[in-house]
Order: sequence, then structure tokens, then C-alpha cells
Amino acid sequence: MPNNNRRDVSPNSGNGWKVTKPGASKPTATSRTQSGAEKIAKKQTSDAGGGQVYIHNPKGVISDADTVKPGNESPRKDTKPRSTDEP
Repeated sequence: MPNNNRRDVSPNSGNGWKVTKPGASKPTATSRTQSGAEKIAKKQTSDAGGGQVYIHNPKGVISDADTVKPGNESPRKDTKPRSTDEP
């Protein structure tokens, strides 16, 4: 999982919540609610190959963090037979 794929969810200057990517000058998305911003952040992170989503409280302190798996993984289990030559 890439270490640099991160999104932060934080209050948006008294007007809802924002999703930001470190180093970006503008939010990648905004939402009226914290839960809405979290869903957006998790979707963006999953689509980008997985990573971390950090939730900040109004004081800027990280109050929660979630690891997000890549979104392109198949939900099916690998059924490919193993070679008998493998150690």
C-alpha cells in the first residue's frame, strides 16, 4: 500500500467539512457533513490504490484514522492451482 496516499478530513472554515491531500493548495472535495467528507475521502483513497484517511477535530488534532484498502482488488479468492514445483 502506498505510504504517500493520504487524505485528511477537517472542518472547512465554519462551512462544512473538506477533504485535502497533503501538498495540495485546494481541497479535493467538500461536504456539508463530516460523515459525507469521510466517505468521499475513503472513496478517493481506495480509487488511488489504498492508503490512510485522517479525521481532524475542530482544533486540528487527529481524532481518528482509517486504513483503506485498494479499490481495484477482486472480491473473489484466487483459485489458480499452485504448482507442485514450488518449495
